[in-house]
Amino acid sequence: MRYFFEISYNGKNYAGWQSQANATGIQAVVEDTLSKMFRTEVKIVGSGRTDTGVHCEQQFFHCDIEKPFETESLIQKVNSFLPRDIAIQSIRRVKDDASARYDAVERTYHYRITRKKNPFRNELAWHYFKTVDVQTMNTAAALLVGEHDFECFSKVKTDVNHFLCDIKKASWRDDGDGLEFTITANRFLRGMVRAVVGTLLDVGTGKTTVKEFQAIIQSHDRKKAGANVPPYGLYLSKVKYPPSMFVKEI
Repeated sequence: MRYFFEISYNGKNYAGWQSQANATGIQAVVEDTLSKMFRTEVKIVGSGRTDTGVHCEQQFFHCDIEKPFETESLIQKVNSFLPRDIAIQSIRRVKDDASARYDAVERTYHYRITRKKNPFRNELAWHYFKTVDVQTMNTAAALLVGEHDFECFSKVKTDVNHFLCDIKKASWRDDGDGLEFTITANRFLRGMVRAVVGTLLDVGTGKTTVKEFQAIIQSHDRKKAGANVPPYGLYLSKVKYPPSMFVKEI
């Protein structure tokens, strides 16, 4: 039977989601834990990849488990074995052909900036001290909404078939001591959100105009966009699926 596990983690100590030969990924840690608990090899498929140092408030992975279990008890046991910076939040039964990766219809990321040096947010938000025009950044961010080719914000070496993403929302929120950028889309390219944030900050500081920002999108050239901001300010915050995928509990 197939299950969706909801997971959250602090990405500081990990080389992103995916298992790698020379670094520890979240995927490998979780697979190892579940395999030991069920005493059989358990392979998981995540809803997407996060880069080294990126945090996650909500991610999903699917796996097939044939042994019966009590949900709340399993969550407690798995969390007791996982490191303190990784936590399972829920487990739900899904249809046997459901895919955590391919059936996701929306993903939301947040990028968090602190304007004041704050030891309690160290490596949980980026300390960015420059003054920015949030209204102008939101004017530029509005140009992202819709389906566009975002090759200009993608890592150069990537194995995707196309660079089209349908962005539903892109906006900045100013809370005085900090800034938060929210972006929702059907899919994201590798490194895309960090490149978007970096380029929008160039707009906010006056380095790039709104018209130039639009031209960057149309250029499909990564070299014309701004630099990637640090990974530790980035959070995968929400992944949405069609309700019909989930099996109702009896």
